[in-house]
Amino acid sequence: MEPISDSHARELAKQAVRKSTLRAECEAALEGVDRILFEAGCGHGHWLTSYAEAHPEQVCVGVDLISLRIRKALDKRNKRDLENLHFFKAELGEFLEVLPERIRFDLTVLLFPDPWPKARHHRRRMVQPDFLDEVARRTEPGGRFCFRSDDRPYYEWTLEHLEVHPLWEIDPEADWPHEMETYFQGLMDEYFSVVARRIG
Repeated sequence: MEPISDSHARELAKQAVRKSTLRAECEAALEGVDRILFEAGCGHGHWLTSYAEAHPEQVCVGVDLISLRIRKALDKRNKRDLENLHFFKAELGEFLEVLPERIRFDLTVLLFPDPWPKARHHRRRMVQPDFLDEVARRTEPGGRFCFRSDDRPYYEWTLEHLEVHPLWEIDPEADWPHEMETYFQGLMDEYFSVVARRIG
């Protein structure tokens, strides 16, 4: 096994600190919680704040990698004093890795994620087999996965991945869980939605 470079070692050390801090934040905020609605890439928190306000019985968690977005999302939460709503600045994979193991997803939502349209960038899309595996692992049968995009190729990519996954089944009759026009959605001429249910 070849030794790692100094720069790689520094990055690993920073990653370890980042994950340790995030783990502590999750454990503190979600103490006693074992079921959540999860939004990956929550942006400024418009949709999730609206959902949490309409469903006070549901603990809602959103993550995004951009600090400014999370600050704006937290401002929305704090102005409404929503104790059932939590936002974390985090990379998706790291969040899923450090989230307390007991926590299960009632519903997972992806709203207008970056489509990464160039073929060489498709590996950066959030919808990947490993991601669907992990969400399925944390979702009991009947739980839902909801995806919406204005990018038809990414929508079709998501359909294809859901259709071949053994633990997800597309439900063409399912209603979207909560309609609230976000800033980005308001700019779009059309968009495409799919709801899948956890099976098995």
